[in-house]
Amino acid sequence: MSIVRRSDIFDPFSLDVWDPLHSFPFDTFRALAESRPSFVSETSAFANTRIDWKETPEAHIFKADLPGVKKEEVKVEVEEGRVLQISGERSKEKEEKNDKWHRVERSSGKFLRRFRLPENAKVDRVEASMENGVLTVTVPKEEEKKKPEVKAIEISG
Repeated sequence: MSIVRRSDIFDPFSLDVWDPLHSFPFDTFRALAESRPSFVSETSAFANTRIDWKETPEAHIFKADLPGVKKEEVKVEVEEGRVLQISGERSKEKEEKNDKWHRVERSSGKFLRRFRLPENAKVDRVEASMENGVLTVTVPKEEEKKKPEVKAIEISG
């Protein structure tokens, strides 16, 4: 059995945006992070929104972990060309002048993910719900057209 990280799998339907900080020099990044802790959260929220996409016989189901984000802060849209866009913003915690940060791991700021939906997606029937910090977007699928039954006819004579 081999273990494959999800981020290494090529997904032709995903329209993830290029991350300009992917190969950013760590020393420079660390210096910025230490001098301005909010820099880390502002730049990483965009890339840290992880979304699972599952296909069932009835629908395409997207699940996003968005802890601490209210449903009013999330927008789900279907753009022209069958592109599902999930975006929003995690509110930044108010910083007090005398606060001393020891570790900043939770991200804040804007996030955006886009997925090209396949031909069988019913884009006019998309539903979204949010429960316990998990956004679930359900995109129903067109019913597969049944192949006409072929009846063999016996030839007499």
